[in-house]
Formats: sequence, structure tokens, C-alpha cells
Amino acid sequence: MRIGRVSGTVVATIKHPALAHWRWLLVDYLTLTGTPTGDYVIALDAGVAANQGDRVLIVDEGNSARDILGDPDAPARAVIAGIIDAID
Repeated sequence: MRIGRVSGTVVATIKHPALAHWRWLLVDYLTLTGTPTGDYVIALDAGVAANQGDRVLIVDEGNSARDILGDPDAPARAVIAGIIDAID
């Protein structure tokens, strides 16, 4: 799992059927102190309704991402699993 900040929405005119019902978001990876690492990922919003600027928890592993989506054949790797309120 990794921490990131949503920086925008990704729009695709043609999507794989397994991914057509999910929002695609551009997420910048963060360090534990909240500093951007310079890396990013396109992640599916797994129903948490993340918005631009939200700190999020990202599952960045294919099998876990497909488990969250509930589709073992979905071509997915990164999924937003939750919105982070605070880090202690």
C-alpha cells in the first residue's frame, strides 16, 4: 500500500468493460511526511468518492486490486482503497 494525493481525473473514451464503471484518478505518490515523490499512478476509485486534493491509500498490486473490484479478470493494478484523515 502507498499514500498519495489525488491531482486530477483521467478520461478515456474507450475502456475495458471491467473498468467502465469506475472513476479513474491521477494520484501523486507522497512520502509519510506528505512530500510528493515525483512519481504518480492512474488508480481506480473503488467507491470511496475521492476528490481532487484528498490524501488516499492506494493498493498498488494487481491481485489485491482485482479483489477490491470484485472481478478476478479485470486488467487493474492500482486502486484507491480509502481516504486518509490523519497520519500519526
